[in-house]
Amino acid sequence: WCPGRDEAYIGVMIDDLITRGTQEPYRMFTSRAEYRLLLREDNADLRLTEKGRVLGLVDDERWQAFATKRTAIGDLQDSLKKQWVRVDSAESAQVEDIWGKPLLKEASLMELLRRPEVDVQRLLAFVDGGDGIAGQVAEQVEIQAKYAGYIVRQQSEIDKSLRYDHLKLPDTIDYKGIPGLSNEVSEKLKSQRPETLGQASRMPGITPAAISLLLVYLKKKSA
Repeated sequence: WCPGRDEAYIGVMIDDLITRGTQEPYRMFTSRAEYRLLLREDNADLRLTEKGRVLGLVDDERWQAFATKRTAIGDLQDSLKKQWVRVDSAESAQVEDIWGKPLLKEASLMELLRRPEVDVQRLLAFVDGGDGIAGQVAEQVEIQAKYAGYIVRQQSEIDKSLRYDHLKLPDTIDYKGIPGLSNEVSEKLKSQRPETLGQASRMPGITPAAISLLLVYLKKKSA
């Protein structure tokens, strides 16, 4: 197993070295990762613990701790989504105190949490057992809520990219024989010999138009 560009920074580094090469020592910058919104330090366990377990790198004690945390995150998210505050309710005044403005329409606690002015710790007072929720659990729920729109958009980009990212490029492919592919692009592909369409797309000088031509060629060959 090798982590992808959407799973870990080391995955970004490995892919860069394979597809782009380097003439000097490689330095890892967050700007190199197009999916850096998902590669946060706060969610490293959520991204990688399950894969580590499959590889035999996570013992039972650590796995149980992770599973408990993941379940707690899901439970808190469900509670915040299910609990609503009505404008004419007693809780409305408390929400106004937290938010700093009056509640004009009914809203779930999750909707309120998405507001930049609202802190998750203050909303826990509305949740049964809220005072017993671990800080890391509450923090993760808050981060996911506040960045939900951006995270969903980035995940959609990843899903779209992965649709063809792992499509294999045959070793015997004759790039010069692909209609529409420029000599410069053909030479680069012939020299680097990327293994997949995804690797080819990340090579310097390989345009989206060239990737489209490769995709059309591969589809014709497999038809």
